[in-house]
Amino acid sequence: MVDSLKKPAFEELRPGVKVPSKETILTPRFYTTDFEEMAKMDISPNEDELLAILEEFRTDYNRHHFVRDAEFEQSWDHIDGETRQLFIEFLERSCTAEFSGFLLYKELGRRLKDKNPLLAECFNLMSRDEARHAGFLNKAMSDFNLSLDLGFLTKNHAYTFFKPKFIFYATYLSEKIGYWRYITIFRHLEAHPEHRIYPIFRFFENWCQDENRHGDFFDAIMRSQPHILNDWKAKLWCRFFLLSVFATMYLNDIQRSDFYAALGLDAREYDILVIQKTNETSARVFPVILDVDNPEFYQRLDICIQNNAKLSEIAKSDAPKIVKFCQKLPHYLSNAWQLVRLYFMKPIETAPMMEVVR
Repeated sequence: MVDSLKKPAFEELRPGVKVPSKETILTPRFYTTDFEEMAKMDISPNEDELLAILEEFRTDYNRHHFVRDAEFEQSWDHIDGETRQLFIEFLERSCTAEFSGFLLYKELGRRLKDKNPLLAECFNLMSRDEARHAGFLNKAMSDFNLSLDLGFLTKNHAYTFFKPKFIFYATYLSEKIGYWRYITIFRHLEAHPEHRIYPIFRFFENWCQDENRHGDFFDAIMRSQPHILNDWKAKLWCRFFLLSVFATMYLNDIQRSDFYAALGLDAREYDILVIQKTNETSARVFPVILDVDNPEFYQRLDICIQNNAKLSEIAKSDAPKIVKFCQKLPHYLSNAWQLVRLYFMKPIETAPMMEVVR
């Protein structure tokens, strides 16, 4: 009985290989794009900055960083019960997100090699970083007697098509919010080492610098294409992607507040800080950001949390499917309404982006 608590039951493809979590609106996405459109981009308006970023990628500051040390060589059975399960889910979600970045960047590097060599090399070097991150996370999962079959994930995961400008919005935010998530956890555990339940968190300071550099790359790309930032459509899309990223993180993390409690963190306070910092960072490139200091922002997200809890309860009931659907519908509609209201909250205009001089 004790052993079953320490090793929660996950569905397995084969012994020790976890079936990937079911895809939902809140799980990490795999992307593809219009490679020809990407290859034809004129990056000359910001080429000097992109070349400087490329040199940073070539330097590869973390080439010796992701090396497991003696602290990993022990049993982790003392992390048990729900904490163990939530930690494995955290590792899986993180690994899947990093691996999706690797696949996208690797394919971009391959497709752009002969048409836009500067961008191709940048994408190839970022795919190197993402592969390291995914591999390190997958190896961490093996300490809990599970791992992901990344080849299976490549072939069996659904791919979402985004035009290049949407890839830029989404990946920029993904990298920057990743930076703030990792550095916030690192600083907290540096101040409170008694809550560092597993050694992977010691690696987060250098790790998040990779995320930051990747975000800076997408910042520079977007500023080389002023047309994707300077019109009314850009403002609407920036609001959409900011809200999507913030709401997804918030709904995921509050649902798993026990995991953050195990690290000595309050999930809601943690998310609010990460959202505020990412929103502020986005103001450097996006024409608008969200008014996340407005109490209504989190009040509406909290209603979504309550709706999701009720949806989960309904899903576990023995009622017929049609009855469940009717019971769920008001909560789905409420979630949609909250998100629509959040989208149409008055945004904050940022300083107009200066056109890059040719």
